Amino acid sequence: MKMNYHNPVLLKESIDALAIKEDGVYVDVTFGGGGHSREILKRLGSEGKLFAFDQDPDALGNLIDDERFVLIPENFRFISRFLRFHRIRKVDGVLADLGVSSHQFDEAERGFSIRFDGDLDMRMNQKSKTSAKEIINTYSEEKLAEILFLYGELRNSRNIAKTIVEEREKEKIETSFQLKNVLKKYLPNALEHKILAQIFQAIRIEVNEELDVLKEFLQQMPNLLNEDGRLSVISYHSLEDRLVKRFIRTGMFSGELEKDAFGRSNEPMKKVGKLIIPNAAEIKINNRSRSAKLRIATLKNNKPKAKS
Repeated sequence: MKMNYHNPVLLKESIDALAIKEDGVYVDVTFGGGGHSREILKRLGSEGKLFAFDQDPDALGNLIDDERFVLIPENFRFISRFLRFHRIRKVDGVLADLGVSSHQFDEAERGFSIRFDGDLDMRMNQKSKTSAKEIINTYSEEKLAEILFLYGELRNSRNIAKTIVEEREKEKIETSFQLKNVLKKYLPNALEHKILAQIFQAIRIEVNEELDVLKEFLQQMPNLLNEDGRLSVISYHSLEDRLVKRFIRTGMFSGELEKDAFGRSNEPMKKVGKLIIPNAAEIKINNRSRSAKLRIATLKNNKPKAKS
């Protein structure tokens, strides 16, 4: 693993959550620097198997030389499809460490960070057609306002969108510092970092279709996991966490859970244990872990218990 590529968050807790069987089949859908994958491999026996997903070509530099390991360079929204290519239809556990890796934040040219004057890119898969630059310079004012409100949770999204459209007519907005300068009137010193982070988050989510990807991924879990299989998901902002929490609780992302005449519901999963967050020691070592939330789930057994 390249030094400082990504410091795995909640490493022990998220892998413990998988309750690993030595001969089991597991999936790490966010390979990145390979920190979580290496810990899974440590706990697997010689007959165990680990598949990992990562659509970022940079992650290929962290490939693990282990016959039990297979890296699939694709988006994890297609998890079931690509596992079937390897004749895998059921697995014993799935780990997802959502969001952006430290490496992606630290590479200025990737455009993820507000710290650097990089090209407005933000694509996790650099083969994707739509970049942040395209969104900023071609989306309608109404569409920009919508994503800033929904994904950035910005109350003044309409004003920000209006300013972007006005300024891009004068000059194309191509870099992160250009965007920052265009929006400086919305960035009071005390809140500049927070508001910029919300704006960048909104654009990044739209570029990578992150919430749609997460929904598609979660919907595949009930059919992919073995009966006692585990799902371990680390999220970093409220939009992701709400989707994960709600799906585990209801099997849906909106609406109310329906119950039958006997008060029984048919949600496919159930939570395991309580929400886990990093302790003070981990946050001190890795400040990026401060917003992490780990939720664990398994399949819900809806079969009625036999009477004794």
